[in-house]
Amino acid sequence: MVFAPEKYLPEDTELQLKAWDSAPRLGPAVLTEQPARRLGHYFERLYECLIQDLLGWEILLKNRPVRNNGITLGELDFVVRNSTDNVVEHHEIAVKFYLGHLETGRETALWYGPNARDRLDIKSQRLISHQSQMTERPEARILLDSLGIGTPVRPRIFMPGYLFYPLRETLPPPEHIPSEHLRGDWLYIDDLDRMPEAGLVENAGKTDTRTWVPLIKPHWLGPWRQKQAPDYQKTEEALEVVRSAGIPRLFAVLEQSPMDGYWQETSRLFVVPGNWPATPSQR
Repeated sequence: MVFAPEKYLPEDTELQLKAWDSAPRLGPAVLTEQPARRLGHYFERLYECLIQDLLGWEILLKNRPVRNNGITLGELDFVVRNSTDNVVEHHEIAVKFYLGHLETGRETALWYGPNARDRLDIKSQRLISHQSQMTERPEARILLDSLGIGTPVRPRIFMPGYLFYPLRETLPPPEHIPSEHLRGDWLYIDDLDRMPEAGLVENAGKTDTRTWVPLIKPHWLGPWRQKQAPDYQKTEEALEVVRSAGIPRLFAVLEQSPMDGYWQETSRLFVVPGNWPATPSQR
């Protein structure tokens, strides 16, 4: 059920990506258009590019609600024709960022979204048991038939993202998560404020805020790289938002490359308010 697009990528994919990188205006529109403000919407546009422009598959339907007597039962993210296998597939997608937190009295950690409204186990279960099964409902089949689309032969789930581990604790990854998953760290703003300027000895490279840059969406999606040195004032302003407004912020820890002088991400880190994972309404 999990979709691994790398298994379907053409042999010339790397050359194609390099060509787009050198001349974005000659590539798909998503490379030059203003990114959507919502990260999920931007991710959907990139996924559309992956399916259509890299894999060469046909998108038959996307973001179509399934209704019964005016009540929305769910939404079909993508229905595509997999030309490699010559079948119709239903794809449900999401990009997620979860922070592991071991609560008192629990043996295993819970993995919360930055705003603590979302949780990995709940989201995964909903994807598996509800969203990916939507085309099994008669209402969805009626919709697909009305559009001349055959019933998908298999559902697919694609949920990339990052898992963030407590900086000063050791947590095992959640079950069924690949060992090579993208990862970062997180810490409380109060702990950061109590650290010496250069940070803890064992984490000095990560907690030296002079090498940090705050990341804004959609820059959460991949490693950050910039020509100019980190602006410490912008980092302090972002940290003050955590202190005063209780809003978690994501930072990239940069290091200057000796090869070309660019500052590039070596790790990433969330800073959260002292009462996290309380939800915003509880703070």
